[in-house]
Amino acid sequence: MSAAVHANAHASSDATTVVRLPVTGMTCAACQANVLRALQRAPGVTEATVDLMTATATVRYDAAHATPTALVGVIRAAGYGAELPDASRTAFEAQARQDEASSHEFRVLRRDAVLALTAGAVMMGAMFLVPHAYGVAWWQLAVATLILGTAGRRFFARAWAGLRHGTADMSTLVALGTGSAFIFSLVATLRPALFTARGLTPAVYYEAVVFILGFVSAGQALEARAKRQTADAVRALIHLRPTMARVVRNLAEVEVSIDEVVPGDVVSVKPGERVPVDGVVLRGASAVDESMLTGESIPVAKSAGDPVIGGTLNGTGAFRLKATTLGADSALARVVQLMRDAQGSRAPIQHLADRVAARFVPTVVALALFTFPAWWMVTESPGRALTSAVAVLIIACPCAMGLAVPTAVMVATGRGAQLGILWKGGEALQRASEVTTVVLDKTGTITEGRPIVTDVVMAESPTVDDSAFWMAVRALEARSEHPTAAAITAEAIRRGAPLVEVEGFRAVPGRGVAGMVDGRAVHVGTATFLADEGIDPAALTAASDRLGASGRSTAYVAVAGAVVAVIGVADPLRPTSAAAIAALRGAGLDVVLLSGDAPVVAQAIAREAGITQVVAGVLPEGKVAEVRRLQAEGRVVAMVGDGINDAPALAQADVGIAIGSGADVAASAADVVLMRGDLDGVVAAVALARRTMRTMRQNLFWAFAYNVVGIPVAAGVLVPWTGWQLTPSLASAAMALSSVSVVTNALRLRTARLT
Repeated sequence: MSAAVHANAHASSDATTVVRLPVTGMTCAACQANVLRALQRAPGVTEATVDLMTATATVRYDAAHATPTALVGVIRAAGYGAELPDASRTAFEAQARQDEASSHEFRVLRRDAVLALTAGAVMMGAMFLVPHAYGVAWWQLAVATLILGTAGRRFFARAWAGLRHGTADMSTLVALGTGSAFIFSLVATLRPALFTARGLTPAVYYEAVVFILGFVSAGQALEARAKRQTADAVRALIHLRPTMARVVRNLAEVEVSIDEVVPGDVVSVKPGERVPVDGVVLRGASAVDESMLTGESIPVAKSAGDPVIGGTLNGTGAFRLKATTLGADSALARVVQLMRDAQGSRAPIQHLADRVAARFVPTVVALALFTFPAWWMVTESPGRALTSAVAVLIIACPCAMGLAVPTAVMVATGRGAQLGILWKGGEALQRASEVTTVVLDKTGTITEGRPIVTDVVMAESPTVDDSAFWMAVRALEARSEHPTAAAITAEAIRRGAPLVEVEGFRAVPGRGVAGMVDGRAVHVGTATFLADEGIDPAALTAASDRLGASGRSTAYVAVAGAVVAVIGVADPLRPTSAAAIAALRGAGLDVVLLSGDAPVVAQAIAREAGITQVVAGVLPEGKVAEVRRLQAEGRVVAMVGDGINDAPALAQADVGIAIGSGADVAASAADVVLMRGDLDGVVAAVALARRTMRTMRQNLFWAFAYNVVGIPVAAGVLVPWTGWQLTPSLASAAMALSSVSVVTNALRLRTARLT
């Protein structure tokens, strides 16, 4: 299944289906809450999330009781736009469409803001220059009507749609505020006698209407531009995708569109070019910069048989590759899709803002309705009462609450991708910030995952010279399937040993191999194997024991019936593991080594890595049991493994972190995928998660604090002491500033230090 289809609709393990629907018309947290509430009430829906930042609704439903078409109808019935997902659209195309829509939104908002603020400035200037000139109110009425029909049209259209569907949001507040001020001013202009007969001044507030719409539009324009910056990391990856490829056809190189390349095509890559597609090197060699996926700045050497990833940057060499995965299945497309899925997800902390937003607008309207008569009774001025009520309506925009968490999730997932960290969603981010214990698999996680020969101890008087020794060893081990055989064979090749024939080759599972090489009997295996073959290993038993105590696997070598050497093989510690483990412990985390290897091997690696807690000799089910035991102690556990053998433990842990590679980004059991093969990514992931949660809490605090302080000030609680009160125009500017400040604070994550 393609990445695009997988993101839009797929079957899940619990017999439900997931669909991701684009939603239009959402402008604030109240809109988000309205759509979410409508979906949660729909028949057959088991789970729903709605994201304001990406304008999507992700719905898990029972296919026997609901369909995507019906869910689209539910969203439309709530007063918002929705459409069915296009399964044929790749992640690249979906992001391009989203970018085009956000750019158009910004241009419209900027135009409306400039028009309204310019008109407001002219109106204000005219009031100061000719305050009592005849007809001022009439031309102000004409200008305000024009602005209401342009910059204000979308607010009234959305407010009317919400009224018809029984919902309210930010547009409702803006429409109520500006509409009531405009109608009051219109009556004062058309029928001033209604005011003068009661001893009241027929004041007009057309400039307030225009300034409110101008400031709100300007704030939304700045917000739209800042929100677009949160997806910069996704766009940066998309821009790495080449549009053309040089394909070898009929013995000639032909440049074709990237969409015309098919699996099996031979593609030529020149020095300094980006690799056009995923593939395997056929011939040639180079060093390829994979930092755009892995965050590793050092180029990776590539030669025949090595995989390469589309979008990575070739160095000074040239090579040809065989195309493998293309389009939506390519590594780059899967990374982009994972990032889009993560950015459309929600962190659990968002639920608090959702609950408040669902009741926010009705509460604000009620407060405004209370403010109006209260001020009229106190001041006997309907104009003063009106401006106070309008200020309450305008300042109480729930946008900041809706943006507080999603903006942080979007920026954090983008920053993570730059560091080679792929988050599966906002929930994983939040859980990772709460981790107290990190459990590490050994092989391929803190070690290289590729055993190598570390020691060769020769007998005092060997019966064979060095070249003959390694030739004999290679001849036997090249035919063995034992895990250490590949390491010994590689060492023999490194030493220049040729591959020769073996006569009478035989293997004893778990013991060793034997055969005739160059007319002499050769045995490679355990001490027991040699003893069973009538060969005494005693001369090197002490050396073997010493190597075993240091965590090495050992193999005896006997030639012509005499033991000549013992070879030590080990999976070496990654160069960065010890420092990364020290950093994790420095961050206050407990570190546990969990391995299926023998205790002596695990303990040796643990000592070298600086780990004091070791659980060894456990099978996959034993690893799950150990994770459960730690969780039972009240710990929040992150399990770090290779994403395949450790899948059960990764799934059991509170946070599963899979160490993959640049070409493997779909470790399904993990919550986090590290594109680099070392533990530095774990350190960065935990630090990023903690910093992101701190940003989310800051955003929520200021979003709530803004309204807790702003609404009473707009209502006039400071007037008895200071005589000062927010005007509707200042309230609209403050409201716009609140949303922009939340997004700007989240954008700081792009450059936050994580060490």
